[in-house]
Amino acid sequence: MFDSILPAPPDSILGLTEAWKADPNPLKVNLGVGVYKDAAGNTPILASVKAAEAAILQAATTKSYMPIGGAPEYGRAVQELIFGDGHEIIGGRRARSAHTPGGTAALRVGADFLRKVLPTATVWLSAPTWANHKGVFGAAGFPTADYPYYDALGKGLDFTRLREALEKIPAGDIVLLHACCHNPSGVDLTGDQWQMVAAIAARCGWLPFLDFAYQGYGDGLAQDRAGVLALAAACPEFIVASSFSKNFGLYQDRTGALTLVAGSSAAANHAFSQVEVAIRVNYSNPPAHGGLIVTRILSDETLRDQWLAELTAMREHIAATRVRFVAALASHGVPGDFSFIARQKGMFSFSGLSDAQVRFLRDSKSIYIVGGGRINVAGITSKNLEYLCTSIREALAST
Repeated sequence: MFDSILPAPPDSILGLTEAWKADPNPLKVNLGVGVYKDAAGNTPILASVKAAEAAILQAATTKSYMPIGGAPEYGRAVQELIFGDGHEIIGGRRARSAHTPGGTAALRVGADFLRKVLPTATVWLSAPTWANHKGVFGAAGFPTADYPYYDALGKGLDFTRLREALEKIPAGDIVLLHACCHNPSGVDLTGDQWQMVAAIAARCGWLPFLDFAYQGYGDGLAQDRAGVLALAAACPEFIVASSFSKNFGLYQDRTGALTLVAGSSAAANHAFSQVEVAIRVNYSNPPAHGGLIVTRILSDETLRDQWLAELTAMREHIAATRVRFVAALASHGVPGDFSFIARQKGMFSFSGLSDAQVRFLRDSKSIYIVGGGRINVAGITSKNLEYLCTSIREALAST
């Protein structure tokens, strides 16, 4: 029965890593997949995570199933991280959080839930957005449409067109927003712009769905929740998909959360019961390990302080790498103004490289970059920086 099946095309991002692994060139560089790299090019296990794991393993007494939505203490820890301790939404019990296998599962569970309760809605995505967003919502059965976001000419946010587009989105539709560290552009809204977006959402009646995959990687743990808090003040209902792959380094432990906010505690309970149905028919129960780590760190003052210091170090390392990259491009005579890269936030940047230049770098230099020119800045190290800059200079000259 399987003989006639055609092979699926490689994933636009993960497929690059497979090609990179198979490349024999000793100078090869992977700037595709969004994984943090330290100065030596390694993806470390955080010391706070190691300490939490040791304590968890020492105290473990069972491997029984988790509840469908995950442990209640994990949900409380997630909500305090998203909203801040003491927020009205937490005090009023208007939020419910489900422990999901990573941020992607949070998006998919949210999509399945919304497809059931808003079957005629369209999901609006920023242009551009993470490549998997269309796949996730499309697989749940939603039609998707784009709203303007990135100004390719000015290398920044096209807020005028963004605001005009959001004003025209019908009530009852769903708008996916990147809470911080926009993927793939690295260009974020300011606090004032978030206030305007929140006012538009409240006035027009569409449902905000926040992808919060990089909390702490932008300006700081509290600063990065500005968009969430703006929407919380203006909108009685919204959804947040969180990922702890980046800020806790739990890539392979697939740890995330879906948080649903409703107008009342009773409405949150009713809606969350439908979220649990979506989980039950998907993966039934979440895996425990990553959630136990997050809960342990966030509930232990010493571990939390250690984690915050490590998170700050990762954020500052990426910001410093941006500055070094811009300076190195200039010193290697690469034509053009790349200063915009230093102004962007998080792991990713729209480099301005064309698809032809991306192909040249892959085919001739074994430098792997996602189509459209998105690069993972965290993949740039002192060992590959000079080779990367000279190769980019060649790509610009040859295409």
